[in-house]
Amino acid sequence: MQVVIDPAERLSRWLEREAGIFEARIVRRLTGGNANVTSLVETANGPMVLRHPPADTVSDLAGAGIAREYRFTTAIAGRAPVAEPVLFCDDPAVLGAPFSLTRFVRGTAITDALPPAYPDNVATRDTIGHALIDALASVHAIAPVPAGLGDIDKARNFVVRQIERWRAVRSAHAVRDLPLIESVGAWLAENAPEPEAVRIVHCDYHLDNLLLAPDVPEVRAILDWEMATLADPMVDVGLATAMWNRDEQLPLGFAFVQRISNVSGVVTGSELAQRWSHATGLSIDHLGYFQAFALWRLAAIVEGAYGLFRQGQVDRPYERGLEKDVPALLDAARRIAAAEGMA
Repeated sequence: MQVVIDPAERLSRWLEREAGIFEARIVRRLTGGNANVTSLVETANGPMVLRHPPADTVSDLAGAGIAREYRFTTAIAGRAPVAEPVLFCDDPAVLGAPFSLTRFVRGTAITDALPPAYPDNVATRDTIGHALIDALASVHAIAPVPAGLGDIDKARNFVVRQIERWRAVRSAHAVRDLPLIESVGAWLAENAPEPEAVRIVHCDYHLDNLLLAPDVPEVRAILDWEMATLADPMVDVGLATAMWNRDEQLPLGFAFVQRISNVSGVVTGSELAQRWSHATGLSIDHLGYFQAFALWRLAAIVEGAYGLFRQGQVDRPYERGLEKDVPALLDAARRIAAAEGMA
């Protein structure tokens, strides 16, 4: 029997034999996402997107994020905008790592500039904000939570467990003095609200992780579900609204995120949260808490990458930028927490 050495050829033959997908050909890498390799695959069955971990990071847990993403998007498909799942393969003999295939969605990701076809005005930015929060509401409206996605009872403690986890990690692996990690973290731990509901949560929801139509501000797909879990849906609302319509006069952590919203007169994050509440029927009484939590958690997580930079293991603009991004995120979390009563 002939042994196929080329991974792309192995993939093509496997898809034909096991899934009835013919003439599969990896065309090019797609941009976006830091954790996994994303490639466009042309097939006789239409264009698809291939996702798998990088070859140099394969471990026993290498496919966990890909498997999680596929499991959650399969549960969401047809009820909220996600790329249609096609298949998941956990056999490393095919590509050397687990992988997934989804239908290709044509669209554009927005960061600090509007697509050329969009009118450059406040109304367009408002419409993008409404599309952002409406897509999120469609995910959070999925109830009851589909079976097989996690433990509902455990999910009720997600916020507290995250605070405990990242306080401990940053204490054990500190590379610089960041007192707000502990002081804001302690306040968050002491004031965590009881969840009103448990829903599917993206855990990294912002405009960069959406594909919008190239010609009109409509959401075509929510991307990058590797961190998806079950939790209080305010976890997502907190992050999306805390990084919407920010004050450019302040130091901004990850200043490019949702920067198109940082314009006078654009709908506010609080107004987007109210729109979400109307769509889902869920309360936003603790919006400030969840905004502070979201920014604090993000800072605590990405500080790990800055630690790798300080240790000389990585040296890219992203990691170098964390020198200022992390303190800026923590300071924003502190300001929000102070407005909520933190001394």
